[in-house]
Amino acid sequence: MSLNSVIRKYVLKNAFDYGTANAGAVVGKVIAEYPDCKNDMKKTMQVIKDEITRTSKMSKSEIENEMNHFEYVEKKEEKKGIEVEGAEDGKVVVRYPPEPNGWPHIGHAKAFCLSWSIARKYNGKVILRWDDTNPEAEKPEFIDAIKNGVRWVGLDWDEEKYCSDYLPQMYELCEKLLKQCDAYFCTCTQEKISKGREDKVRCECGLNHQNENLKGWQQMLDGSIPEGGGIIRMRGDMWSDNTVMRDPTLFRIITTPHYRQGKKYRVWPTYDFQGAVMDSILDITHPIRSKEYELRDELYVYLLKKLGLHVPQMISISRLAIKNAPISKRLLRPLVEGGKLWGWDDPRLPSLAGLKRRGILPAAIREFVLSFGISKVESEPGWESLLAENRKLLDPDSPHYFFVPNPVKLIIENLEEKQIELKLHPKKNLGSRPIQVTKTVYVPESDVKQIKEGEVFRLKDLCNVKLTKKGEVLTGQVMHDEMVEKKIQWVSEDYLTCEVYTPKDLLNAKGEFDEKSLEVVKGYCEANCAGLMPDTMIQFERFGFCRLDEMPSMVQCAKPGPLRNSQATPLKFIFTC
Repeated sequence: MSLNSVIRKYVLKNAFDYGTANAGAVVGKVIAEYPDCKNDMKKTMQVIKDEITRTSKMSKSEIENEMNHFEYVEKKEEKKGIEVEGAEDGKVVVRYPPEPNGWPHIGHAKAFCLSWSIARKYNGKVILRWDDTNPEAEKPEFIDAIKNGVRWVGLDWDEEKYCSDYLPQMYELCEKLLKQCDAYFCTCTQEKISKGREDKVRCECGLNHQNENLKGWQQMLDGSIPEGGGIIRMRGDMWSDNTVMRDPTLFRIITTPHYRQGKKYRVWPTYDFQGAVMDSILDITHPIRSKEYELRDELYVYLLKKLGLHVPQMISISRLAIKNAPISKRLLRPLVEGGKLWGWDDPRLPSLAGLKRRGILPAAIREFVLSFGISKVESEPGWESLLAENRKLLDPDSPHYFFVPNPVKLIIENLEEKQIELKLHPKKNLGSRPIQVTKTVYVPESDVKQIKEGEVFRLKDLCNVKLTKKGEVLTGQVMHDEMVEKKIQWVSEDYLTCEVYTPKDLLNAKGEFDEKSLEVVKGYCEANCAGLMPDTMIQFERFGFCRLDEMPSMVQCAKPGPLRNSQATPLKFIFTC
């Protein structure tokens, strides 16, 4: 198969799986199947770019039809995963239960990965279950965002269910509780309900006859009672030390149209009812619940037993949050809407979109979240562990380029003008890149400050230079046959201007937004960066791993030479680790 065919094959597959093909994901597959493409990575990346553009105009069915002309080999991975009690091979059913009311974050990824790992271990089934029973908070855009996030992390599911589609079954179960006198219709105000729970006193509604409760329930359903005019409460234990058991609300009226059901329903279950009942209806065997719901676990079991439904084996885990990287929508929304953050994909955020934009690899996220295992021990790690895992994965495959922060001009009077070839990676054969050398180069200001006149240093991979004069413009001479320890980075005269955005902790020591949480380093990168595509991961030598976030269109089209370094808009990189 030709290189073009291999590229086409994987561009189609990536576009089919994720909606839009990603060059960074495609190139790895291409190299694995056609290693010779590394001999001319610039050409390879250009063909990938062209194929992505071509494929973006196709419908999903057209892509699928063309994919039938290629053969795809599914990767067979070693079956490993999380061991849990009571699990039987082939009978385990887990779920991802997101509510479509926000962007998925690393905390969600932990629960998703643990559930997926359990299912993998026992040849079980994964259900993506949308807990969409709060019309006031849920939007269809979050359905797509969460699906994309789950897929990007490298997970999948076997079935997809929407809790809002099961309202008729939930209504029947509510009616069953009312007939059993295990629930009652209540018209008390929220203030009175809260006071009763505090005083451990059941309101007079709890004395209603079964017929009164069923009548009130019917009036809630048919619209006779306005929103806020009545609820259904569980007949729990008003004297329990666990306040959750003090006659909790099971159903309430919400007249806001639902994103999926429209105005079809006006009575909606609370999470306590919906979560427990749906786990049982869908035969979930091992639901993972956050430790914060531990007090509600008693109600979960109590409710299912009253309904005569199967009680799954719950797995309680601690929440995962990154230190000084909040996930609260209440805190973040004003920052996003006020322009303090770029959006919900800001690289300072632990949202999956933010992690992706920062250049964190899916495999790093999986390894990081699974390292905590099934534990209820609370933890709030910093970024260090995740970034270390990411660095380990990036190092073997990221092409190397030169970058000079805060550049200073250096004229080397006796430097021979020539073209040299440098490796794209010091250890792995990723090919090479040409560098056009002239008498003028640019070096980092921070390095120059430490060099005295008359001192000899080495321009990495080029030559030894004696600094003959310091000033606004430096001058030097090539020196031969000297062993030099001090090495500094450089770029040639056909540089590209660029900016590297470095994410820091979003919050300061006081827990307030840090205005300096995104540092911008301006500088020059080598001309070969013009051949990169957005979303490409690279290593700027002696600086760190970066992801190309934006490439000005004129730079992509510019020919080698002075035109490039006069571009109005700099290349935009995100510092990863």
